[in-house]
Amino acid sequence: MTADSAAPSGSRPPAGPRHVAIIMDGNGRWAKARGLPRAVGHREGVQALKRTIQAAPDLGIQCLTVFGFSTENWSRPPDEVSDLMGLVRTYVASDLARLEKAGVRLRVLGRREGLPADIAAIIERAEAQTAHNDKFLLQVAFNYGGRADLIDAARRHMQRMLAGETIELIGEADITDGLATAGSPPLDLIIRTSGEQRLSNFLLWEAAYAELVFQDVLWPDYGPKALEEAVLIFRQRERRYGGRAVEPARVSA
Repeated sequence: MTADSAAPSGSRPPAGPRHVAIIMDGNGRWAKARGLPRAVGHREGVQALKRTIQAAPDLGIQCLTVFGFSTENWSRPPDEVSDLMGLVRTYVASDLARLEKAGVRLRVLGRREGLPADIAAIIERAEAQTAHNDKFLLQVAFNYGGRADLIDAARRHMQRMLAGETIELIGEADITDGLATAGSPPLDLIIRTSGEQRLSNFLLWEAAYAELVFQDVLWPDYGPKALEEAVLIFRQRERRYGGRAVEPARVSA
């Protein structure tokens, strides 16, 4: 389904946001509240992701970026890290065909170095298999950190300078083009679930003028209704990008 397909024939699609990012927080607390292992919370979180991906185009969203595994998550207990890696294997095996059929392009953001060899291979296969799709862009930040991505973008520019490809000092466009998100629509909205209110090293450069919405719902309980609520909050805000609204000139008597 495309973003335009949610609108009635002959009418305009919903007025944004085009690009939404989600920090999917609360899997562990959801499981703990039910006396279940954290692994169960992570598995239920995958189901919430599937629901959210399916609902996004109906709200006019064209690109969804989700925080799956950060560069800091390696410090978690080994069994939890292993379970998260297993979810990647399971998710791709169970949902890749559906994503491809639905016209979803899957793109994984983050460093490939340090990933288990089979996970890296799965990611490459999933990206290649959906590369031709253009109805919806799903970006999964995996082994990703906003600071690391900025460092990588700067290093890429430095390598171009050392190779004699450019003599220009690094600028904003060079950073933007060097990030893992290069080519995706500008980020409009960042959602964080579970009531926490911080970015946690996610899309730091891209978030410069994004709207922030914090929802007090644990990620495994997330779905179309919660996503719609966040989008409605976004649409009620006035985005000025550092400027201010111009007041109408007063007419003197």
